[in-house]
Amino acid sequence: MVAAGRAAVALILHRILFPGAPCMTASYDAILLLSFGGPEHPDDVMPFLENVVRGKNVPRQRLEDVAKHYELFDGVSPINAQNRALLRALLAELNAQGLGLPVYWGNLHWHPMLADTLRDMAEDGVRHAVAFVTSAYSSYAGCRQYIEAIEQARREVGTEAPEVDKLRVFYNHPGFIEPMAERAAAALAEVPEEHRDAAHLVFTAHSLPVAMAEQCDYEAQLREACRLVAERVGLEKWTLAYQSRSGPPSQPWLEPLVGDWLRELAAKEPHAELVLVPIGFVCEHMEIVFDLDVEVGALCEELGLGMVRAAVVGCHPRFVRMIVELVRERLDANAPRLALGDRGPAPDVCPPGCCPPRGR
Repeated sequence: MVAAGRAAVALILHRILFPGAPCMTASYDAILLLSFGGPEHPDDVMPFLENVVRGKNVPRQRLEDVAKHYELFDGVSPINAQNRALLRALLAELNAQGLGLPVYWGNLHWHPMLADTLRDMAEDGVRHAVAFVTSAYSSYAGCRQYIEAIEQARREVGTEAPEVDKLRVFYNHPGFIEPMAERAAAALAEVPEEHRDAAHLVFTAHSLPVAMAEQCDYEAQLREACRLVAERVGLEKWTLAYQSRSGPPSQPWLEPLVGDWLRELAAKEPHAELVLVPIGFVCEHMEIVFDLDVEVGALCEELGLGMVRAAVVGCHPRFVRMIVELVRERLDANAPRLALGDRGPAPDVCPPGCCPPRGR
């Protein structure tokens, strides 16, 4: 049950720091930071993984194999620490802009659990909140699942639960693209200067079952985000590859997988240099620190490839300001709806039936 700033405290702070400034709380009285969650102690790992796969036919051996990844990091995923930092940065930015909204934090699969956070919000008198989900793209796992989780948590809390509206996806918002390009450029600067112009920009994102991907805009949105970032970095050689595949081998998933692509690259360009950009993620977590830093890092060393991994957007100030801009869109119909490229801003409300899970 973790919440950053109770409603009354936030309003008092706002009035002290910004006397006379208006509080734009006519439509919403709180912000919910909603994320995936992760273990923070070795004893948390298996219960967390069991929460993730609940209702799915995942063999126990698979969970035990994944649990070993966490052992390399003392059973701690970096995602919760990242979200605590993001929450603090967001609250500071809201106060700096005179937007006196309290910020709460809830997770899908580990503490603070979403239903517990909604109970805290209800006890504090919150009636209508807007949710920022730490996922930039449209898919069942990255969007629809969170909407369903909100409704399930509201049912658990009961009639006192606040209404919660999810903010739009932000894959082409300048507040995501610009800091992502900055992170990629910083990684590129670590490549030896004589190889920099020929370096490959390799974007990675979580793979999805093809049947799921065919029913959403995930691939198209990813490619647009990659194009926008590569354009700003100034490298013509860029590739979108997928990581963290799971599920039976007989089930087709989005490809190329990053390991397969790297083997092909090494066969054509021995000793190539590459910048790995985890554009599918906004927070550090196990799919990055293990799947990329450990597994892909070891593969690059084996293949003789030079690799620098770019940081995620994390708490970049422009990214934090973007969250506030997305909130202002909902508070003020005349606020600009920023988006780069030709696709325009995503809709506030997902169309009925969009991004269904596989098999539906």
